[in-house]
Formats: sequence, structure tokens, C-alpha cells
Amino acid sequence: MKPPERNTSAAELSCEVCGLMPEPHKARLTLANVAVMLPIELLVHALVVETHLPYVAKVLVLTLTATVLVIWVAEPSAARMLRSWLHAPALSHRRKLGAAPALWRARTVLRDEPGSLQRLTRALARTGTNILSIHVHPVADGVLDEFVLSAPGHLGERALLDALHDGGGTRSHVWHTTALAMADGQTRALSLAARIADAPDELPLAVAELLRARVLSPADAALVKHDAGTLLKIPTAWHGPITFVRPGEPFTPAESARAHRLAELAETLAHRPAVPSQWRTPN
Repeated sequence: MKPPERNTSAAELSCEVCGLMPEPHKARLTLANVAVMLPIELLVHALVVETHLPYVAKVLVLTLTATVLVIWVAEPSAARMLRSWLHAPALSHRRKLGAAPALWRARTVLRDEPGSLQRLTRALARTGTNILSIHVHPVADGVLDEFVLSAPGHLGERALLDALHDGGGTRSHVWHTTALAMADGQTRALSLAARIADAPDELPLAVAELLRARVLSPADAALVKHDAGTLLKIPTAWHGPITFVRPGEPFTPAESARAHRLAELAETLAHRPAVPSQWRTPN
């Protein structure tokens, strides 16, 4: 037997863990309860008033009957029948959030010829996607373009990959990202260079932050056989080779060059003689 489909508002707002809906606004909940209880109260009063029971008995019957009907009938019916209206403000807010532009990072390989980037931007424009930043990296069979994209909230990974493919891109990948991606690689590299200048031993952590990668221990690095460009080794004199991995996102030549330059900076500073205290500039 096919299970019944869930109510739209319940599907959008119910908790993924417990399945409960959020508490509706008190004013809406009160109006919904009044709308459901009023016909029941009128019907019960009409039936009881016409009876020949004593006054006290009528009051007791009305009180008990109305209480039971409110608890077992009115409130559950109001929550069920008027669910969409009760949660309309929360639903509206959630749908606005869902339609808000989302940030994505994207990489694709284009032919190194005039008009290739124009075709790609047109394909993205047809989906309402805006290019916020672009970095171009020469590769063996063309150019690797790296974008930060602002796409409509309803667009998913599949739609963006299709747009990149329609625009002539190959070996495309997209990832969700945040506004931090708007800080270009050069700015991040300079900030981390200042960090390494103060503490050269933080090289592994600084490079991992720069590349958004994970540092592998020597034992784990020895187990990796096929990296498809997702493994990067940086030689150092005092640390030995440092290996970084970023599954599903190959390192670009520019990223590799920045990481090696940071390693050279750390090595130079680590072997520089300490400055005598009398030569230091006072604070």
C-alpha cells in the first residue's frame, strides 16, 4: 500500500529528527481555535438548553462536553485543517530563504581560443547565474577557469554542471561555498605569509588553510596510490615532505606555486639567525 503523501507545509517545516512542527504564532492559533470551537459550542448549547435537566446539571453537561470536544476535536482539527494558514509566516520566510541566491565555487576546463569564455558566460546567464570572480590557470589541454558563482536558490549542482557543459566546459566540478571565497588566493596567501613570518613552524597548518586541504601523516601519504591531482607534496628541509590532500578537487598550478613559495619563506625564516636584542626596534 502506497503511504499517503505528506502535507506541503509539514514537509517543509517539520523537524527532520522528531517530526514536530514549529509553534505557530499565538494570535493565529487563537483565531483558528475560535473558528473551530464556535460551531461546536453553539451546537452543544442548543442541544442541552432544550433538555429538561436541572440548571446545575445543564451547566455540568455543557462544561464537560465542551471541554472534551475542545481537547479531542477542536484543537486537533484546527491544527490539521488550518495548518498552512497557521504556519504561513514561517513558510513565507523559509521560501524566501530558499529562493535567495546561493554561492558556489566552480571549475571547468575550456579550450584556449577566442569566444570560449563568452559561450560559457552566456550559458550561465540563461540560468540566472552571475559570475562574481574568475581565475584562469593554464593547463595542458586548454585553460582551467575557477569561478565564484551566485546562483538562484532553486538551482542545484546538476543544473550548474549542465550549464557549464552547455557552455563548452569539460571536467567540471561545483561546490557550495561562502562569502569567504570572495577573498582571492593572493590575498589569503599574503595573510598567511605574515602568519608564517611570525611562526615558521605553522607552515603545515597555514598551507592547509590556504588550500582548504587536509594534512596527511607520512604513514597515510605512503598509502595513497592514485591521486588524480588531489595530492600535493611540498619538500622542506626541517619538516621533511609535507603532503596535503583535497579529495574531489585537484590542485591548480597556481595553488601549488603559492604553497611552495610559503614553504620557501618558512624555511628561510627558520634558518635566519636571531636578531640580537640590542638591535631590535623598541615597541
